[in-house]
Amino acid sequence: MTRAAVFLLALALWGAAMARDRVDAWIDAAELPPLVAETSTEVLDRNGQLLRAYTVSDGRWRLAVPLNGVDPAYVDMLLAYEDKRFRDHGGVDLGAAVRAAVQAVWNGRIVSGGSTLTMQVARLLEDGPTGTLDGKLRQIRVALALERQLTKDDILTLYLNRAPFGGNLEGVRAATRAYFGKEPRRLTPAEAALLVALPQSPETRRPDRDPDAARAARDRVLGRMADAAVIPSETAAAARRDPVPRLRRAFPALSPHMTDRVAAAGGVQRLTLDARLQAQIETIAARTARAAGDRLSVAVAVADHRTGEILASVGSAEYAADGRAGFVDMTRAVRSPGSTLKPLIYGLAFDQGLAHPETLIEDRATDFGGYAPQNFDGQFRGTVRVRDALALSLNLPVVTLLDAMGPQRLIAHLRRAGVQPVIPGGQPGLAIALGGVGVTLEDLVQLYVGLANGGQAVTLSALPDVGGARAERILSPEAAWQVADILSGLPPPAGSAPLGIAYKTGTSYGHRDAWAIGFDGHHVVGVWLGRPDGTPVPGVFGGELAAPLLFEAFQRLKPGIDPLPPPPPSALIVTNAELPQPLRRFRGRGAAFADAGGPEVAFPPHGARLAAGDALVLKVRDGRAPFTWLADGRPVVTGSFERQAFVPVPGRGFVTLSVIDAEGRAARSTVRLD
Repeated sequence: MTRAAVFLLALALWGAAMARDRVDAWIDAAELPPLVAETSTEVLDRNGQLLRAYTVSDGRWRLAVPLNGVDPAYVDMLLAYEDKRFRDHGGVDLGAAVRAAVQAVWNGRIVSGGSTLTMQVARLLEDGPTGTLDGKLRQIRVALALERQLTKDDILTLYLNRAPFGGNLEGVRAATRAYFGKEPRRLTPAEAALLVALPQSPETRRPDRDPDAARAARDRVLGRMADAAVIPSETAAAARRDPVPRLRRAFPALSPHMTDRVAAAGGVQRLTLDARLQAQIETIAARTARAAGDRLSVAVAVADHRTGEILASVGSAEYAADGRAGFVDMTRAVRSPGSTLKPLIYGLAFDQGLAHPETLIEDRATDFGGYAPQNFDGQFRGTVRVRDALALSLNLPVVTLLDAMGPQRLIAHLRRAGVQPVIPGGQPGLAIALGGVGVTLEDLVQLYVGLANGGQAVTLSALPDVGGARAERILSPEAAWQVADILSGLPPPAGSAPLGIAYKTGTSYGHRDAWAIGFDGHHVVGVWLGRPDGTPVPGVFGGELAAPLLFEAFQRLKPGIDPLPPPPPSALIVTNAELPQPLRRFRGRGAAFADAGGPEVAFPPHGARLAAGDALVLKVRDGRAPFTWLADGRPVVTGSFERQAFVPVPGRGFVTLSVIDAEGRAARSTVRLD
């Protein structure tokens, strides 16, 4: 080779290098469009199943999906059809571009495209024109830059999340949800082929608008895949026989009120709800509302009383129903609870030593300082057992008990349970026993979760790792069991099978609210029916409308009912005749605690704060032996002729000590043990 030839060759190589450097600089200087796009907010259930998704700000469905969340068979088909050398080229496939140009000249029309998947991603990111030379050059430049800054998997993931699939569907996950009603992890060959074909012409091939065009495009993809040996020809032939979807499915919108609460945080949120159960409860709630009347709404809450996790929450029967004010979340609306607080009042009376389930109490007309309640049916039954008074939901006995212990005690224990009662006028009165206080459905479920959990307060929540047992105690285990034992003996509502659950119904004044709430050994279900505007619904009773829904909800919840726990070892299970004399008949506040010459707790005095030791000293003044001592309603000393007794410390916290003499006269003292 002559010197001149060597010089010319060196000059050519230098020129090519300089050109390559300029191209590199041109690519490196490219300003890339934003790679991260807004994605739909998603709310998932406890198992990761989609409860609800929201469109992005421009109204599109764009559900994020990683590459490993898509069926690999679909990805293989996509690459084989759109860009078979995707893993090898640097963003532009020169061979494919030349082939596309030659075919276009030879046939007088475009036969195949020359764009790589990377170039398509560049176009999707910029959403700009590519029909002009400048637009095409810009697309090539961005594609080359993407290849330098991202991995092949990153680029493929961008395509899977940004490709158009017709209407406001963007990304393969939105498409599979809308057209197939499922996630893209597992796809049939027919489904995969349709997804490959749609982005090429998303509007003209939309299966919900032109199923014939969609089918033809899908079948062309299947034919190419068979020819390329991506799928067997037999598979392609079978896939052609599959129908194309003709309707777009609605995106999940389960528990809309609850999901709205967490959606503002954006991203992917997870709740403790169970999507399967939620869908079933929504179905029966809607059916009940339709049968009950045009303006009635229904709210239901289901919870695990061991963990406090909310498993289902129906804020209204129909979210978009204006006639039912479906937009109002009735699980959080403050309403009158009717008789549903009565179990707590009886439980407190058991704990205070005021009564026992077998204690006799009067159901007769009584005037409580100007307040003269009546029973729901206007009748009085005379002397009844406390057990029957609660089972029959009589009003006079429960008001009598609340009068003896004071309304403030009930309010304090409601708050201890986690309930936020709304008290008319700010001062609680005896009417709160019959519903004269405002609570929400979630409040009531919160209360009953604690009752069902052996009297231990539990935090109720739909957020993972938030709910659970708290240090506060609502009732003693003995009183909680006694209440559950009474409520579990109630007959089921008409037409419902006996389930063995403990439940209580309630109807507020004026028939504005119908309630039913119950529990077994694992779950609590609360039901409310009424009109969101608070107007009366004549003839609506909790036992007739809410209770059947409660029983059906338990049947949908699980195959069988978890049995209620056995009685605690210290529970006093006796007949009325076997009770200590003072507990055989309730005599009211004045008779029980103010008799002249009756006993008096000499030590510890009421309100004292004592250091907890091995034993607690009890002393009684006046009264006539023998004496019976009770701690929180449980006998700790019986038949003692001594005026001093030593008993084991019942535990840290507040304890109410009661002493009863031979004539049934009693006194009590509440102290705190540290």
